[in-house]
Amino acid sequence: MQKMTSQTEWITRAQAVLPAGGFGNFDPGIIIARGEGSRVWDEDGTEYVDYLIGSGPMLLGHGHPEVMEAVLEQLPLGMTFFANNAKGIELAEAIVEAVPCCEQVRFVASGGEADMYAIRLARAYTGRDKILKFEGGYHGMSAEAQMSLAPEKRVNFPQAVPDSAGIPQSVADQMLIAPFNDLAAVEALLSEHSDIAAIIAEPLQRIVPPEPGFLQALRDLCDKHHVLLIFDEIVTGFRLAYGGAQERYGVTPDICTLGKIIGGGFPLAALGASADIMRHFDKGVVGGDKWLMQLGTLSGNPVAAAAGLKTMEVLARPGAYGQLRETGQALQKMQSDALNAAGIPHQICGDETLFDIFFTATPCRDYRSAHHDDPNRNAVYNTALRAHGVFKSPGKLYPSLAVTDADLDMTKHAISKAVEALEQS
Repeated sequence: MQKMTSQTEWITRAQAVLPAGGFGNFDPGIIIARGEGSRVWDEDGTEYVDYLIGSGPMLLGHGHPEVMEAVLEQLPLGMTFFANNAKGIELAEAIVEAVPCCEQVRFVASGGEADMYAIRLARAYTGRDKILKFEGGYHGMSAEAQMSLAPEKRVNFPQAVPDSAGIPQSVADQMLIAPFNDLAAVEALLSEHSDIAAIIAEPLQRIVPPEPGFLQALRDLCDKHHVLLIFDEIVTGFRLAYGGAQERYGVTPDICTLGKIIGGGFPLAALGASADIMRHFDKGVVGGDKWLMQLGTLSGNPVAAAAGLKTMEVLARPGAYGQLRETGQALQKMQSDALNAAGIPHQICGDETLFDIFFTATPCRDYRSAHHDDPNRNAVYNTALRAHGVFKSPGKLYPSLAVTDADLDMTKHAISKAVEALEQS
């Protein structure tokens, strides 16, 4: 087979065999060839500081030597077994020790799977069908999750709007939608509907932070109405703190989902809860009627477990999260300083470990307020950043522990050029 060296040639090949020319995740106009530490290179050899980091999992950077060593030790022993293995058991033990709500965990291969099973588990445990989610909350690709994720039309709450074709109306009928950070709306729905199994929430919704007391109030309302609280910690788990958002915000859900970082860059995710809730995965305990069937070819994969274990070991070392937050604060400040100097209205929204900019003067507290007054400004800004060596999502910036002072200098220069582009647009 002829070796292709041009990025343009790879894009042409992709367009022939992939719908829309891509994997469905990211801009198909860039083909990444390799990553090392804080940097990635495309197929033309262009180098970037990487603030996408695989959409979050590469918190230690690409090719961390200790993670690589752990993976290379496991590979000769076997890549997957569809059976219990020691690395998977060790990883489960480490998660249970770190994450407040977890007494037991069940492994799956993706965050979307974990969220799907968390919803199903809540229904199995409570015997109720309805799920309350927040508008704009992302919980994977299941039919329930694809309700009011990014609705193009604004409807009255709690009506659910499907974000994808192929979802029956019956799914929408079982979903209730509320605005994030609106306790009154949540309380009204819980009072009106006695058949709600759970509230599912990203503790940090995309990049919109919870207002002080909001998560604890959710916890209290769930207790009052005997509803389960699910925290989707696919993104926030082991990022906001070693114990995730539960540790950072001091609120413990009934069920949580984890992914990205716990696989160390390999496909692995999990859901966890108390032993009482998790017993629904054990047919011998709950019987056939209450049993939640779950299996997956790659669940608990030993290579992914080895990578995740080593990643967690590195993150648990003193100073890791202080360094991550210092990097995030530096990235926030250099952007805010440059935009303020140019008189460009903006909001930095999120946590130091995960954030981005909205070009608006309006504070961002939910899906409808977290937007750009002029979306073109965001496009101009991010296009200029990439043109000057900064690789990121149009809607998120992920700091990593691999970011160096040289990376920050390069990023600061790119920001100055991006602000110039805004001034000229």
